[in-house]
Amino acid sequence: MTATLIYPLTSFVEKTFVITEFELRKLRHDFTELITRALQPALWLLIFGQVFARSGAMHTGKIPYLDFIAPGILAQSVLFVAIFYGINVIWERDLGIVQKFLASPTPRAALVLGKGFSAGIRTLSQGVIVYSLSLVLGVKLNWSPLALLNVLIMVILAATLFSTFSLVIACIVKTRERFMGVGQVLTMPLFFASNAIYPTDIMPGWLKMVSHLNPLTYVVDALRTCMLAGSTSTFGLSLDYVVILVTTTVLVLVGARLYPRLAT
Repeated sequence: MTATLIYPLTSFVEKTFVITEFELRKLRHDFTELITRALQPALWLLIFGQVFARSGAMHTGKIPYLDFIAPGILAQSVLFVAIFYGINVIWERDLGIVQKFLASPTPRAALVLGKGFSAGIRTLSQGVIVYSLSLVLGVKLNWSPLALLNVLIMVILAATLFSTFSLVIACIVKTRERFMGVGQVLTMPLFFASNAIYPTDIMPGWLKMVSHLNPLTYVVDALRTCMLAGSTSTFGLSLDYVVILVTTTVLVLVGARLYPRLAT
């Protein structure tokens, strides 16, 4: 009985990582992508963060504003990279790769989750960039191994969540032009309706309610808790993980259901 249950699970995990490895191989052909991704967090930390830190316009309690914003910029970088990942799926459809995937015995959920994990691993470079800039700017970082491990896991999970969300959008709109339009419409509300660049305490009531429904808020809370020395969680690290894992699971299941529609 146990062997009957374990084999499908190990097969699913194996096929998921095969898809992940396949997606990561593409990175070797466009390594400059990692360099260009450094521009956005650098601009936010070096310009936006510095200006608002000097202005004193944001009240973030005992945490200096530049410290407060660093985890938010990491979450933003992960969001902005992952949310446009779905356009790769549309390219694959146009090249006939999606049809080959669908003809394989690989479970649809493994296809979706494997692509999500590959996006998560790709976005780890954003963590290196943000940590490096934060160190130069004097942000008080938490260097404990457990904290670093939590940041690593949360970055991968967040990118998996938002790239899977992106894939769901791609399966619905099916064209690159529509996808880019929808992607741009979604990124800013997700970012600004979160606690990435200001605390939820200063939000109006309706926006605070929206932020509590926004998964990016819980990503930022977890990153801020683990990245900064002496920082405490607003919602609790366990709740942050539960929200991200449950949301990702739902999106993977929805993506697995919609993925075959992309080929039609």
